[in-house]
Amino acid sequence: MYDDMYLKRIIGLVEDNELIILNKCCYIQKYISLNDNITKSKISSDQVFAGLESIDNEDITFNTFSFSVDCLDEWVNEKAFKVNRDYKNKTISIIYNNPNKKTLVLENGMKLDLNFSYSTPKIPIITEAKITQRTFFTLKSEEPCNIDLFISLAHKISHLISFAVGETVSIKNVSARKYIENDESLQYYPQETKIFYRSTTYTNNIPKCLAWDMLFNFNTIKDNTEEVFNKWINAYENLSPTLFLYFSTKNNSINKIESKFLALAQALETYHRRLSDEKLMADDIYESLLSEIINSCPKEHKNWLYGRLKYGNEITLSKRLKKIIEPFKEYFGNNEQRQKLIKRIVDTRNFLTHYDKSLIDKSANSGRELYILYYKMEIILQLNFLHMIGFTSEDIKNIVKDCTVIQSKFESIKNLSR
Repeated sequence: MYDDMYLKRIIGLVEDNELIILNKCCYIQKYISLNDNITKSKISSDQVFAGLESIDNEDITFNTFSFSVDCLDEWVNEKAFKVNRDYKNKTISIIYNNPNKKTLVLENGMKLDLNFSYSTPKIPIITEAKITQRTFFTLKSEEPCNIDLFISLAHKISHLISFAVGETVSIKNVSARKYIENDESLQYYPQETKIFYRSTTYTNNIPKCLAWDMLFNFNTIKDNTEEVFNKWINAYENLSPTLFLYFSTKNNSINKIESKFLALAQALETYHRRLSDEKLMADDIYESLLSEIINSCPKEHKNWLYGRLKYGNEITLSKRLKKIIEPFKEYFGNNEQRQKLIKRIVDTRNFLTHYDKSLIDKSANSGRELYILYYKMEIILQLNFLHMIGFTSEDIKNIVKDCTVIQSKFESIKNLSR
């Protein structure tokens, strides 16, 4: 009955005769007139394209997709300005050298350009001369790609920047172009299409990103930038649930510390489960054992018992945590302290999930204790993510030593533990 509430696409003109396309629309309020009077309805759209010429029934595709990300200028930190001061002659000269773009080849067949645009002073120059540089990404594809693919890739890339700078960042200034062939079969770019769409990570608050607070910056990975970006993008094929849970604790979609703790506990468990097929015993042995147990069970309880034992061959959360922590154990105390940490995480997860009253005294039942566990779990995930995208043990050691955010978390853990 609600099929008529959805509209695939609306094409129209706005001021200055600019063509606007509303894509993936639905009615918020729909008014139906019983006579010839004009009615007004409210429509919500997932995507808006300004300046795009499109046929109503064709897919919206592009060859290039450009976007900027909060803190990208600080992360890249391309120093293109040189200021010369001559106090004797009372002159100041500013020299700007537009940096060359940097091109990365992605394993999905696209290219990713890191571009630098600039604006020059407006004329007449009387009281102010201003040059502004802006860093932005451009995804390029030889074959036209659906807009949803570009948006998906852009969000993965923005999440990498978010992970690197330690802040929630938003995608902004989105535009796209499509190759057009003229009569001489020469390709050219038409005027860019500005794009607006719904984003779950958008925030009006632009974070302040300082170099010493970042896990790493562009200069850190300048020798293996392509590898880092490809490994991060490819990780979504297998680890998207883990990454989603991690970022949900960073972008304030989860606020309560209990919920943040549970999200990271699930993220850690999912991370190991997706990367390891380790089981308690060989699958054929377990299947044989399971069949034997089920066959000896009364018929009316077989389905119930099978549901209980179906995943009985999975290793426990405590074993998964031990495996995840092992490569970075030097940062989490001695063996006894690590075992205590793992047990505290498991007992707290089980208490918050199942509300087992026998675990009240064994779990972290105060906000202070939960924050201690939360900070430690966050660091465990961050170190594993760094390793996942190609950072060596020595690289990670330097990050732990130099990153003030990680150091402050360890300091907070010490203070909260007193």
